[in-house]
Amino acid sequence: MAKHIFVMGGVLSSLGKGIASSSIGVLMKEMGYNVIMQKFDPYINVDPGTMSPFQHGEVFVTDDGAETDLDLGHYERFIGTPLSRNSNATTGQIYEKVIWKERHGDYLGKTVQVIPHITNEIKSRIRSMSDNKDDIVITEIGGTVGDIESLPFLEAVRQFRLTEGPQNCVFVFLTYVPYIKAAEELKTKPTQHAATKLREIGIQPDFLLCRSEQPFKNDIKEKIALFTNVPKEHVINAVDVKVLYEVPRVYMQEGLHKMICKQLHIPVKQIDLSAWDEVIDNIKNPDKEVNIAVCGKYVEHRDAYKSVEAALIHGAAAFKAKLNIHWVDSEKINTAAKIKETLSNADGILVPGGFGIRGINGKINITRYARENNIPFFGICLGMQVAVIEFAKHICGLDDAYSTEFDENCEHPVITLLDDQQDIEFMGGTMRLGAWPCDIKPKTLAHKIYKENHISERHRHRYEFNNDYKETFIRNGMTLSGSSMKEIFCEIVELPSHPFFIGVQFHPEFKSRPMTPHPIFKAFVEASIKKHYK
Repeated sequence: MAKHIFVMGGVLSSLGKGIASSSIGVLMKEMGYNVIMQKFDPYINVDPGTMSPFQHGEVFVTDDGAETDLDLGHYERFIGTPLSRNSNATTGQIYEKVIWKERHGDYLGKTVQVIPHITNEIKSRIRSMSDNKDDIVITEIGGTVGDIESLPFLEAVRQFRLTEGPQNCVFVFLTYVPYIKAAEELKTKPTQHAATKLREIGIQPDFLLCRSEQPFKNDIKEKIALFTNVPKEHVINAVDVKVLYEVPRVYMQEGLHKMICKQLHIPVKQIDLSAWDEVIDNIKNPDKEVNIAVCGKYVEHRDAYKSVEAALIHGAAAFKAKLNIHWVDSEKINTAAKIKETLSNADGILVPGGFGIRGINGKINITRYARENNIPFFGICLGMQVAVIEFAKHICGLDDAYSTEFDENCEHPVITLLDDQQDIEFMGGTMRLGAWPCDIKPKTLAHKIYKENHISERHRHRYEFNNDYKETFIRNGMTLSGSSMKEIFCEIVELPSHPFFIGVQFHPEFKSRPMTPHPIFKAFVEASIKKHYK
């Protein structure tokens, strides 16, 4: 059977269980094992697709069209393997499945309960990840130990290890060792209490990953080991790093991979992190710099643009450039004077995706500033639609051009609702989602970037370019360089007269990787560097 690694968290949220899980995945994969990853989220929403970006952050989309937790973005970026809808399960999905079975009659005569029916469904999700004995399945349990929402998942993995045996399952517990400035010392009590809480529900952690701002010595490890019943060598000091891609090496230097292999009764193999080291060195020791303005309406909560930020980092690392991201709230700068003042030092302007009218006029005016001042521009999803609206208003002479998302009665709906979205009643999971093919026209910027005629990219949107205005845009100088479904959908727009101006309806950020930056992000950063040193 497959080997399983379960990653849980204590003390507080946002400690980085996703990065920890991904980093363990890197070590196992670099040893030659086939790594599969999965996240259990304790909220009752069926998926994060209807949740606010301010609350939940980015919605990461898989090739098969699942709207998932942003941690799946970390998983894909670290282990480099495309994931599917099977890699994310919520409490809502688990209960929905059990209730469907009950209505179907699968439990006739039985009282349906959390134990065993909910926990059995969770365990079936774990087992369904792999039938291959060579697989390493890493499962992250969302939330924090002690949260009532996470209890069914923790109970399920407790049962899972009981039946599968400790030689097939490892429990990794991520905690926090805070440094108290007034006392000038690290405190282990939060970790002690969190581990005690975990043991109260029947789970004894095998390894502790102890996040800390400062490295700690053996006396701290010995103290934590004594009070948590974890061997001292299994207490890993997960000290903070400057670049998150350093975390796998931190774990490797502590010997975590060797100890996990020993417990799982699998061979320890050679690890080569040289490719990771090169990316890290490029980020930490740049020989040039670039200023990128990311102009959106969720900038107060940067997790909403987690993959965009990561893709920009990848693109800058490829050129050994110091990346300075300036987060610009499009709702707050919507006048020409304010935009010029805020963006005068921008080498490149990126307008990311989003929903709703708030901040939209700021995005339109920002796009106009980029177009008129020859600043490299990159629009993603709504960012592309904004570029279309701006061009229609100020170049095509369609003063009332807008999207029907913002005004159903606008005179020139250059962006309109997709036909199959007209009668949608349920909001969740009903957008145009997942990977769709796109044909690229030769002798265009898009073709120069991709160097391919046919590509596939991931989507998440309800509104689309209105083909009724296609000839108007072409006549006025905009190139529609990418399309899908025999040109039913316009996927890429660009301006040949501009040094670098491109908008895409899809989300290329989801497919960017540290060692293989997405080609559009790489090209955008390159154009922005040229602007900086012009």
